[in-house]
Amino acid sequence: MKKFAILSLLVLLSFPLAWGQSSASDIPASQLPPAVKQVLEEYLGILRASRDLDDCAHRFKAIAGGALVNEDGLSLRSTVQPYSLKKDFENVRFYAQPTAITRVNVSASNGMGYGPSAVRGKVYKIWVGKASGQAGMPAPISIIVPESHAFINSPKVVGIGSL
Repeated sequence: MKKFAILSLLVLLSFPLAWGQSSASDIPASQLPPAVKQVLEEYLGILRASRDLDDCAHRFKAIAGGALVNEDGLSLRSTVQPYSLKKDFENVRFYAQPTAITRVNVSASNGMGYGPSAVRGKVYKIWVGKASGQAGMPAPISIIVPESHAFINSPKVVGIGSL
């Protein structure tokens, strides 16, 4: 019993350390590059304005990248629309409009995606807040700014499905 109590105490004390480490690469929302914020707003706008999920998927593929697209970079992977995109499409109504950015974390990626559409660069993980009166935590959307890619020059959404 004493071992369990000590182990439990150590586990509880380690959680704040893990949380503290994740904020080391955070930046203020005001330092989010304009092109990245524009892609974030475009994604949320697509979710809000699309007639249905098929329309949403058709419009989204222009700003999708990384593992969300096939090697051609022009079509969504078969699992994106029925799962992560559907979740965001159905739940975007619970999030603040205009967008409330609660946190931004920046990291480097050596590669996201497959084949010719694989991209490396700086990844901005942006948490968007809930609308007033809605319970729940902010949700992350990840956007990559490509570096030295042959044909992908603008930021692309690479992480969805948390709304």
